Amino acid sequence: MSTQTFTLPDVGEGLTEAEIVTWRVAPGDAVAVNDVICEIETAKSLVELPSPHAGTVGELLVPEGKTVDVGTPIITFLSGAPEAAAPAPAAPAAEGSGSVLVGYGSGTEATSRRRRPAERPVRSTVGVIAKPPIRKLARDLDVDLTQVTPTGADGEVTRDDVMKHAEQASVFRNIQTPEWGAVREETVPAPQPAPVGLARGIAPSRASIGADESRTESIPVKGVRKATSSAMVQSAYSAPHVTVWKEVDATRTMELVKRLKASPDFADIKVSPLLIVARAVIWAVRRTPMVNAAWIDTADGAEIAVRHYVNLGIAAATPRGLLVPNIKDAQDLGMKDLARALNRLTTTAREGKSTPADQQGGTITITNIGVFGMDAGTPIINPGEAGIVAMGTISQKPWVVDGEVRPRWVTTVAGSFDHRVVDGDGMSRFIADVAAVLEEPALLVD
Repeated sequence: MSTQTFTLPDVGEGLTEAEIVTWRVAPGDAVAVNDVICEIETAKSLVELPSPHAGTVGELLVPEGKTVDVGTPIITFLSGAPEAAAPAPAAPAAEGSGSVLVGYGSGTEATSRRRRPAERPVRSTVGVIAKPPIRKLARDLDVDLTQVTPTGADGEVTRDDVMKHAEQASVFRNIQTPEWGAVREETVPAPQPAPVGLARGIAPSRASIGADESRTESIPVKGVRKATSSAMVQSAYSAPHVTVWKEVDATRTMELVKRLKASPDFADIKVSPLLIVARAVIWAVRRTPMVNAAWIDTADGAEIAVRHYVNLGIAAATPRGLLVPNIKDAQDLGMKDLARALNRLTTTAREGKSTPADQQGGTITITNIGVFGMDAGTPIINPGEAGIVAMGTISQKPWVVDGEVRPRWVTTVAGSFDHRVVDGDGMSRFIADVAAVLEEPALLVD
């Protein structure tokens, strides 16, 4: 029996490292070519890594949770395995197989006899009808499928069922008041004067943060969080941010959303106010192109690249962290196609299947902080862009209409801009245009 070593490949993203998130196989497992052997997380995406060999798994060389460089040996295979060890045919993946590597063929669900480690609680879902991608989504969102009410055909749990259950759970997660500890009072050492190094802005060592490990938890910064933090620091300290905002009567937007939901043309499409916001941003970009531009440093100084297209980024909070995939050439999409694109983008992001290509080339971004109940914010611009729009929550408030106070659906539209690219009049005009569309969506009809 010969041994073959498989090294971490370059997944075609221009990245140099990745984390081994989950091994799908164990030593002694029989695998076929293209069986998924593990999931790796790069700075931008979660990728299923297919096996390049057929045979028996020899040794897992890298533990789960460890980040290694491209080219590092991660697993060995034993070729010439006995006939009895041949794997059963892999079942085809339902609803897409996720990311696969160029040159390895299409991804499939791996045939594996590996048991989960004892420290990972596994809920029994026997009797629950759900496709593999839905089960993975439930695991990522920590949703117990046995507690989800199915709405699909023949009692099947759908993606919307899982998302609805997760959203409801997040609302009530902290409803129980924590119990007080058994110790009513304790004495802790008084803080000592900061060392000279700290006064100069030098970070303390890990040992000086706190000796009582039970009171402090350390979370490694890696993957998406590492990439996001680096990008945000770069943006915040390189582009001079200016934020403007405007309160808006969005009653007619809410009426339009209600009509679209009831329309047979949108029967299979999820419609939300974000759709109208997206159309408003695209419309406003056409009137103020500089918000869709980018500052570019060159050898001779700098230049501003004005894009005459819109790759519309949508900031998405996912179990892996903040992702900003974008809809390519959104300016060419009608209302229905844009709604479908938004649905695909948000669903793919939440399932952790956004590819690096999905997140590259954005020109302007929308962040919907209203889903968290926030009225407004001062978002940080995505690197390579000059503007980002924050959409606040839409709630009923008293509003003066024709001299009378009436209940109206009100929201706040905010925008942060790179002041090197966009002047005050431009950013104000842009936000005013977005607000105008939300007040009167009929402006979208050319």
